[in-house]
Amino acid sequence: MIAEIIIQSNVKNLNRIFDYQIPNNLVQNVKIGSRVFVPFGNKKSLEEGYVIGIKEKSKYEVKEIAKVEDESILSDTQIKLANWMAKRYFCNVSDCLKLMMAPGTTRKNIENRVKEKSINFVTLNKDIDEIEEDIENKKIKSDKQIRTLRFIIENGEVTVSDLEMFADTTRAIVNTLCKNGYLEISEKQVQRNPFQNKNIERTEKIQLTEEQKNAYDSVCDSIEDKLFSEFLLYGVTGSGKTEVYMQLIEKVLKEGKSSILLVPEISLTPQTVNRFVARFGEEQIAILHSKLSIGERYDEWHKIKNGQAKIAIGARSAIFAPLDDLGLIIIDEEHDSSYKAESVPRYDAKEVARFLAKENNIPLLLGSATPDISSYYKAQKEEIMLLPLTKRANDASLPTVEIVDLREELANGNKSMFSRKLYDEISKNLQNKKQTILFLNRRGFSTFVMCRECGYTAKCKNCNINLTYHASKGKLKCHYCGYETEILKKCPECGSNQIRYFGTGTQKLEAEVNKLFPNATTIRMDVDTVTKKNSHEQILDKFKNENIDILIGTQMVVKGHHFPNVTLVGVVAADSSLNIDDFRANERTFQTLIQVAGRAGREQEKGRVIIQTYNPDNFAIECSKMQNYELFYKTEISLRKQLKYPPFCDIILIGVTSNNEKKVIDTSKKIHQYLKKRLIEENFAIILYPPVSAPVDRIKNKYRWRIIIKCKIDDKIIGLIDDMQKEYSKMNLQDTRIVVDLNPNSLAQ
Repeated sequence: MIAEIIIQSNVKNLNRIFDYQIPNNLVQNVKIGSRVFVPFGNKKSLEEGYVIGIKEKSKYEVKEIAKVEDESILSDTQIKLANWMAKRYFCNVSDCLKLMMAPGTTRKNIENRVKEKSINFVTLNKDIDEIEEDIENKKIKSDKQIRTLRFIIENGEVTVSDLEMFADTTRAIVNTLCKNGYLEISEKQVQRNPFQNKNIERTEKIQLTEEQKNAYDSVCDSIEDKLFSEFLLYGVTGSGKTEVYMQLIEKVLKEGKSSILLVPEISLTPQTVNRFVARFGEEQIAILHSKLSIGERYDEWHKIKNGQAKIAIGARSAIFAPLDDLGLIIIDEEHDSSYKAESVPRYDAKEVARFLAKENNIPLLLGSATPDISSYYKAQKEEIMLLPLTKRANDASLPTVEIVDLREELANGNKSMFSRKLYDEISKNLQNKKQTILFLNRRGFSTFVMCRECGYTAKCKNCNINLTYHASKGKLKCHYCGYETEILKKCPECGSNQIRYFGTGTQKLEAEVNKLFPNATTIRMDVDTVTKKNSHEQILDKFKNENIDILIGTQMVVKGHHFPNVTLVGVVAADSSLNIDDFRANERTFQTLIQVAGRAGREQEKGRVIIQTYNPDNFAIECSKMQNYELFYKTEISLRKQLKYPPFCDIILIGVTSNNEKKVIDTSKKIHQYLKKRLIEENFAIILYPPVSAPVDRIKNKYRWRIIIKCKIDDKIIGLIDDMQKEYSKMNLQDTRIVVDLNPNSLAQ
């Protein structure tokens, strides 16, 4: 028998099937989906691969499979998905298959892979009466040995570590008792539990509003009909989308099927997860996201694989959870950019979800208060069904939004980070014992450091980007590569001491709040404050439970939180995302402002939102004041159509990187020439732009150029790009790398 195998490699020319003989002793073990180890080329070490087919014979003389893992790990659907992804996202099949492996098991060094966690337990190896008799007859004289035995008699089976801690004993004493036949040590597999030490009370479902019920019924019809359908649950912030999700999942569970709920990484807050645990219990839920340890993710993945968990909740990669009998896929905050991967394979989780929903004949439900422009466009064209939720739950009113023109503040002599209006509103909130959220989507103290004498700007030595000043560490830091250096006291160019710090980050905002409101308690949440495990949860719990007055944060505070006592949200600088050279800048700004505004006044008390900006006339800001998505959409979709941007076309970005600047430029020009020649010869319907340096043209000492193509992606264009990749993989480019990204998150990096 012959196995058709995909070799684990990122070399484009190896993205094909290789035939291997299945030796007689492995015939029963090798199945479609098996992970195997095979000799390859002239290499002495074995290469890893995946069996994607089995046939009777090969027309080639082939080598034998050397080793196979015990279990068949990949399903037919997963293999089909990997092939589809490899084609669509211009990568190797093996890159896609790796995403479907258990977390921590794809490392080259097998010894370093994550394994099941085992713990040593201690039990009695003799009858209690016999042990007591030996103690009485002085056969056991040691007080510590007696204490150890009595502890186990009273408590039963215990772990070695608990025994050492609570019985005040040592491993040497335990070993002696084992040697003498009194105790026995056994190794048992245990599951790492991310819910450990959490006491979450169960909740019951609540009665749906008429709008919620209509949305629920529409999706239920699709579940019962066992047909693929796509829905967009468009609901204002606080409209009760999560309750609809939970009741739909309950419906699917009753039918014996499983569900996937995708949430942006940033929204995977304890609040979100705990709501589902409270409704369904931790036994039925598995959590998959980067804040868990690799061991916890490994165990949660196996909890799904063995059928224990029927609900997978997680960030982007949770779409690959190995669930059987999939009945429903939900993508919350579907507009969020984190659903698009930034590394190979550069997949879009929404597109993968759509593929899986079609394969399983199940509904796909997208939810957002600010839908992605492309999703809403499809809803308007009735390609997906629109399910509106226009009212907040419990009849809570939407917050009032006020725009403050910072140009006027400056003209009136106010150079503070706070407008007079925002300062007054914070003061009122403090007097009324209400909580405030201050949003600034930029961490650090100052965004750049400059010499006022000669104009020198402190830049990263590895990246062509300004260093950010972090006051808490007293360091200048690069947010791209992590490079740190000491603060400057003198200009390295002219020797002047006229070093000044410009711009504003969350650290500086925190310092300013503490200065202006010395009696207020504050807490900050950004990448710098959530470095430790569970720090995200601890900060939010502290804000909620310890009556912290002001929460300062970046986009981490925008989604997934419900704080009943928050009645004021201040957007300190609304312009930061507007000034990005990207066609999505207006959309990102509007979405962020609406989402952060949604944190205010979710209970009976009316919320207030103050947005500070230098661009009050920008339509994204005007629409966010009115909280009018439809008006924003009409304006934005008109611009997109004129400029031929998604959803009216697809964008392919071909990125070239190298340590050698000349190589990057030469390779980029050659790729462009190749594509231009094919374009002329074969009449491709594409817009091909000339190669240019990337906006951030050097990161981690690698120079970056790019070519942009606008087109409607189809098999012909996929074939063109694939041919280009194969052409240049034949060349000895050494340290030069070519990456293709379909519909990238941003064109500004």
